[in-house]
Formats: sequence, C-alpha cells, structure tokens
Amino acid sequence: MSAKLKLDNPKFYTNRELSWLAFNDRVLEEARDANNPLFERVSFLAITQSNLDEFFNVRVASLRKMVSVKYNEPDAAGMTPKEQLKAISKQAHAMVAKQYRTLTRSLLPSLRHRHILLHGVDELTVAQHDFLADYFRQEVFPILTPLAVDASRPFPFLSDGSMNMAIRLTRPDADGKHHTEFATVQVPHGVPRVIHLPGGDEFVLLEDVIRAFIDDLFIGATIKETAMFRVTRDMGLDVDEADASDLIKEVQSQLKKRERGRVMRLEVDAGMSKRLVRYLTKQMRIDDDDVYAINGPIDLTFLKQIIKRVHATPDVVYPEHTPYLNPVLQHQNIFDVIRQQDVFVHLPYDSFAPVTEFIHQAAVDPQVLAVKMTLYRVSSQSPIIKYLKQAANNGKQVTVLVELKARFDEENNVHWARELEEAGCHVIYGLVGLKTHCKLTLIVRRDEDGIRRYMHMATGNYNDVTARLYTDMGLFTCNTEIGVDASSIFNMLSGFSEPPFFHKLAISPDGIKDFLSDQIDAEIAEAQAGRKAIIWMKMNSLSNPHMIRKLYAASAAGVQVHLLVRGICDLKVGIPGVSTNITVHSIVGRFLEHSRVYYFYAAGAEHVYLSSADLMTRNLKRRVEILFPILQDNIRVHLLQIFDLMWSDTVKTRVLQPDDTWQRVDGRGRPGLDVQAYFVEHAEQMSQELLPVPAPRAAVTNDGQGMRFTPLQSPDDRKTGRTGSRA
Repeated sequence: MSAKLKLDNPKFYTNRELSWLAFNDRVLEEARDANNPLFERVSFLAITQSNLDEFFNVRVASLRKMVSVKYNEPDAAGMTPKEQLKAISKQAHAMVAKQYRTLTRSLLPSLRHRHILLHGVDELTVAQHDFLADYFRQEVFPILTPLAVDASRPFPFLSDGSMNMAIRLTRPDADGKHHTEFATVQVPHGVPRVIHLPGGDEFVLLEDVIRAFIDDLFIGATIKETAMFRVTRDMGLDVDEADASDLIKEVQSQLKKRERGRVMRLEVDAGMSKRLVRYLTKQMRIDDDDVYAINGPIDLTFLKQIIKRVHATPDVVYPEHTPYLNPVLQHQNIFDVIRQQDVFVHLPYDSFAPVTEFIHQAAVDPQVLAVKMTLYRVSSQSPIIKYLKQAANNGKQVTVLVELKARFDEENNVHWARELEEAGCHVIYGLVGLKTHCKLTLIVRRDEDGIRRYMHMATGNYNDVTARLYTDMGLFTCNTEIGVDASSIFNMLSGFSEPPFFHKLAISPDGIKDFLSDQIDAEIAEAQAGRKAIIWMKMNSLSNPHMIRKLYAASAAGVQVHLLVRGICDLKVGIPGVSTNITVHSIVGRFLEHSRVYYFYAAGAEHVYLSSADLMTRNLKRRVEILFPILQDNIRVHLLQIFDLMWSDTVKTRVLQPDDTWQRVDGRGRPGLDVQAYFVEHAEQMSQELLPVPAPRAAVTNDGQGMRFTPLQSPDDRKTGRTGSRA
C-alpha cells in the first residue's frame, strides 16, 4: 500500500443506507426464488415490507432531522444527508416496483394455481357478495368513523402504518349547488384485514369491502373517487435521560409523543388522481419524492394473514425441525455439567431449552445465592421472566437490567420491568446515554468447595421465540477470570464502579473497538514479517469507518480477510492495493443470521471470540456490549468448522462485487450446499440418535458433547490445496 494512500477516501466506502437497501433487495430475491417453498416466498415478500417500514421510521427519519437542523457533514462515503435522501428515494421507489412485480407476476399466480384466491369485490359471486354485505353491516359498519374535512373540521391525525381511504365527493348545499368535499375513513384495526370467504380458500381485503359499501357512510352525497393511502411516520424515541428522574415515566411519555412524529412516506393507490395526491401531500407537508404509488394492495404484510389461514401442505413451507438437545444437559444438574466443561449452544439448530433451564435451576436450587441478568428483547410470554420472578420469591438476590430503549420493544420492556419489580427483583436500567445490548447472565452459587460464578454469554437475545428463527451462539462457563469480569460488568451497570481492566472480556463502549484493533494489528505484523495471517469475521453489519480502515490496512499488508456480513456492509472490495485480499459473503435464507464471530490466526494459536456487537459505531461507542473468548479447544475447533461450512455455502450465499452488487456463488462443478438446511438436517438426525450425515467436506462425529468436525481446509489453504490444522 502506498504510504500516501488515504484510507478515509470516500470512494472506498458505500453509503450505509444504500447498503441496507441492497440487503433488503437480497431478502426480496428470496421471495422471487422459485426454489423456495411458496408460502416461505410469500413470507419473505411480507418481510421486505416490514423491513422497509422500519427503515423509513428510523433511518429516513434520522436523515430528515439532520436536514431540518441544516447538518451538512458528509458521511464516510462523502454523501450529505440531502444527497442520501435523494438516493434513497430513487432506490426505494425501484424496490417498491420490484416488490409488486413479484406479487402480481409470480406469487399471486402461484397461489391461484393452488386455488388460493385474492379477489376484488367485483369478481365475487352473488352469494359471496351477499355474505360480504351482511358482514359489512354487522361487523364493520358500526365501528367505522367517516371524517369530513372542512372549515370547522381540520384534517385528521393519521397514526403510523394505519390504512386510510381518501374520499372525494360532492353534495348539494341549501341552494342546490354541488360542492366538492374531502373525507377520510380509517380501516379499523380491530377487524381482520383479510376476510376468508365461505367455501374454499378465497379471500377479500377489508378495504375493498369498505370501498364497495362506502355509500352507506355518506348518504346524500355522490362519491367521485375513493383511493387508499397509508402514512409512515418518524418513530424515533428521544429520551432525555439526564433530566429523567424516572426513566420508565420518561419512556412512556416519549412513546405517546412518538405516535405523532412527522410523516416520512406516503403510499397511495397508483390510480389516485393527481388532484387528490396534491391535496394529501400538502396536508402531510411532504415532497413529491416521498409519495409512493402502489400497483396493488398497500402494505404487503397482509400476505402473512393469508398463508396463516390456509392449510399448508409440506411442499409449501420449510420442513419442521427439531433442535438438538445435548443428553448431558437433559439428565444432569446444569451446574455440575458447566463445572466439568464449557458448553456451547448454536441456535436454532441446538435447543434454547438449556438457557431457560439455567435460570429455572437457579431459581429452585437452594445453593444459588444470586442471579444477575441483562434483558434487551424477550418474548411476550417469556419463561425467563417467570423463572426470574420465581427466583426472587425463593429468596435469591435477583438483579435484572431491562433495556427500556430497545427499539420498538420499549412498551413490552416497561411492562416486564414493572412485573419484575413487583415480584421483588431489583431492576436497573443501565447507564445514562448508553443502551445495554450485551447478553449476559451471572449466577452466584455456594458449591461444596466455595462460592463459584456460573455465566451464560451470547450473541443474541434471551428470547425463546426468535431463538427458533435467528442463528445465534452462546456459551456456558464457570471460568474464574470471566466470572470476575462478569461481576465487574454488573457492578458497573448497577453502581459507580469503574473497573481498571478486564481479564478475559472486552467491553464497549470503546473496549471492543480497541481490542479488535489490536488483534488486527497483530495480524498485520505477522503478514509484514512474511508469515501466515488470517482474519475471519461474521456479523450482521459492518459500517464503523475506523474498523473498515483497519481491515483495509490488514488487506494491504497481505492479511487474508474473509467476512460474512448479513446486512449493511460499507466496505468495498477489489480496490487495488487496499481491499484486494478481502472477500465478503452474505447469507440470506430461512434463518436470520445474527451471530457475531471474530477469528484471528494469531501465529497458529487461532483466537476465536463471540460478541453481542456488530462493527457499527452504535455498537462500539454508544452501547454496552461484550466480546468473550472461546477458551476450550473442542468448542473452538467446532466454531471454526461452522464458519468454514458457512463459507462453503453455494446456495444462499451472495458475494460482494467491486461495483457494490451482490452476486450468487457460481456453483458450477461444485456440490450444492445450503448450510442452514445442512445444520437443520444434522440437528434432526442427532435428535433422533442416528449417525450424523456426512459434512460436504468434512467428517462429523458426535462424542456426546455436541457436533464435532474433523479439520477442514481454511479458505486461504484451499487456494493452495494445503490442509489446515487446528489443534
């Protein structure tokens, strides 16, 4: 690398927001992939809608705030907030058009082929129409509220995501002259949007039924036009923690204010008249670029309602899978098991049950003295909450950090915080100005040989629902030094403790960034000395400029860098002298890839770390995160083989190109490997106590402690044909 080459050159970076849109496009490609089961394709399309909604709720809203306060500083890619908004609008409009092409040209015809029909009201039989007329008058009409807009009645407030009908009508005045008026009707939330017609699998949308009988709401008027529209608002949460004496009350107050955030996007029926569009944009105070004309039903999340109400034959959904539960964890006291060895769990292929059982046994074990835990997102019926309350009732000292600012889970977490407090748990809310995103449980137990700390650390949330949908990794350990570090973290979170150092864990803010930077520097030094140097990383997103520069420096020095990045990736590949030694893969498939893995060859010592943190500025500087080492050799080997298998995926992997596009792997001449499907099959056979299926490139054995893989070739070794060894 030339000494004059500046690694902060904007040409070396992709804009974060555009990279996220590219990720959502990869999800959309799954909806378009005919190799996926039909109902799963429908679900993927619905996911792209909810993803895009949240993108406007948060990311677009943040950029608009920057513009409103005249913040013009460019991002790492050299784009000002105004330029980003313009580019987002162009790309998002193209994405919406692609979504609806996928719906109308592919998915609806495929559903129709299976006699699953979404009708317009004008397509119904007389009997179906009569059914809807009765349904409308009995179930819908009583709860509708037509809202006129005139001199005495201002334009109504429309909540985020609500479906509304715009109506242009005329009615006579006292002199018999007809005047054009405007009104709205909100599609009610309390009625299913998808109405199942009697007989077969035939459906109609609630808004179409309301439109068919709209005259009943405006007697004496002439309806000139009806068109659906939907608004997306700024849903950011601005909590002033420094001035909030009661954080729960402040969060609750801000939740109410958030509902009235500024409009970020207006979706309208493609057939809406220009006159009506102009009227709405004026009322919403938005620009033309913020209007999205929709060629089909607005808000594609309704698709999930359809597939939930239809019998799913095995060929239209992913096969059910049984997560593997290690027999050792089923039949023994979990603390005895952890005292003998560290235990690794790979979700969703391994069962989440050991995590909940860890808390359960702590609640009822008379030798357990204290339970400390961080909660970021939990399910609405969380067994973990139940066991924490049970532990407090049994006299354990229970301390729970509940992150009240977990985006879109704020209300749920406020509820759980109240419940835990009422049960006698000590509930804390973390540090001012920081979200607590680490996943950490500490159990203090009086063993026969003295007090011992037992820990569970993970890359993902303590959520029993997402544990079946997200890939995450967790570790149970009673390592003494990690235990001391865990105690220091909880003391830091609950009090005024500032530990001078940590023995085994790295902690954000700043600590993880500095630790990983040092590890990268060590690999650079190895490469510069002419020795083997490798970095493997897996994460959800890579956007922190400092970490990207470090990876560029490593590549320029000759370090082989292999990155698995599910979502945002601001790093560019193929830059001569800068990133020619970096390869980026992204796996988008059945499960959401959520685990974070950081590996360094370290002169053959092969250091492996798991973390709750992505390489984003918010994770490294504005959140409490942990990074923890894998110290047990068999688990370390296991993890590296998992990474290697994922790197070998040829079915769900896309590879980042120098032009920022993502292309599928060229699988010609190579065995097909859908790594997620492979892990599902392997877990299934392990659960049935059958011999494991052979790995595509490695033998797999079971020694009673979980999956074991014989050493495989590392990505760099495959180029030379050498076999990698991992002791």
